[in-house]
Amino acid sequence: MSTVLKTFVAYLKRPALYPELGRKIIKNTINRRSPFKGKAKTNTWAASIAVSQKEAVSRLFSMDTDHFREIYADTLEKANLKEKECPITMGGPGALELIYYACEFTKAQNVLETGVAYGWSSLAILLSLKKRNGTLYSSDMPYLAQDGDRYVGYIVPESLKKLWKLFRFADRESLPKIFKKVSFFDVFHYDSDKSYYGRMWAYHQIYKRLKPGAVFISDDIGDNSAYQDFCNKKKIKTSVVQYCGKYIGIFVK
Repeated sequence: MSTVLKTFVAYLKRPALYPELGRKIIKNTINRRSPFKGKAKTNTWAASIAVSQKEAVSRLFSMDTDHFREIYADTLEKANLKEKECPITMGGPGALELIYYACEFTKAQNVLETGVAYGWSSLAILLSLKKRNGTLYSSDMPYLAQDGDRYVGYIVPESLKKLWKLFRFADRESLPKIFKKVSFFDVFHYDSDKSYYGRMWAYHQIYKRLKPGAVFISDDIGDNSAYQDFCNKKKIKTSVVQYCGKYIGIFVK
């Protein structure tokens, strides 16, 4: 069975995901707008202002990233072993220090993320939240083509899951459910729908729910110009981090 057909059948078995299936059908048949809108423009812009993760954490939070991997060496090693034993392939670790120190800087109590995969960003957030008994709210679609439901968040230790509420729908269904539970957030990390219009919808929804002083982080901003356009529209002064050949946008509200 092809991946497309397997994914379609998996959607049909889950009525809760029908709204996202409908959106995907419309996007891929009737409304085929480019997900790469403004990509060249944004990559040129991002490259011109990008700094390292270490420099961004120092500039924005007046903190040093050097000891993160020493402090959490055992936890990170166990997470690496869990990833290696996972039978399906998902996204690997991102800029963990950037995410962790954003939570430390804000003394975060409520954090929102979109996109989980193995759970690397979730882990970084939860390691900070456990100091304050905070809560992480995450949105992530099931990995339908790979039958990977049970592996989303696979590397997150059981001891941290009591601080974690995971919503297994597309963002357009998950986010309204999350907003009914909590109105404002201290940190937001975006790593889900990479299309221009998917990003713009989520950015606007979430920005108005960030507290003053909250931190907004968006991965893979070089995919299209959504992040740059959003910051320009809102007159936001943003920083850009270059990490593993990609660009991450970050600002303090």
